[in-house]
Amino acid sequence: MTPKGVCRPLNPAKDSVDLGIVVSDITKSLDFYQEVLGLNKSEELPTQFGTLHRLHFGTSDIKLIDPKQVPAAGTIGLEKQIGLRYISFRVHDISALCVELQARGVEFSMAETEVRPGVRMAMVNDPDGNTGGFIQRG
Repeated sequence: MTPKGVCRPLNPAKDSVDLGIVVSDITKSLDFYQEVLGLNKSEELPTQFGTLHRLHFGTSDIKLIDPKQVPAAGTIGLEKQIGLRYISFRVHDISALCVELQARGVEFSMAETEVRPGVRMAMVNDPDGNTGGFIQRG
């Protein structure tokens, strides 16, 4: 029994989390996440608020939501708004990935940088300005 006021830790059913992103233009977003980043789409599902497009990165799912009604855009930028601001993709060869993304015309909000010994990171923005970070450790 857990003492009063103490939460039990989550008991995960898988070793990852899923993220839902409401987008303004599903065509541009699918192009970015599928064609540029190489995520695989597994399903398209109608929901009460729009159409959900499920894409995979490892065991995580990125759920792009094409809303029935596009909400007003908020402030964009990593340090400009409270709440979820970026998603991180842990990768094996960040340098090769950055070269590939640059060749596809992707602009970096942060070029590949060693953020601490043994950890390299780069950041880009998706078509709606959401930040995606790529991290390589070791």
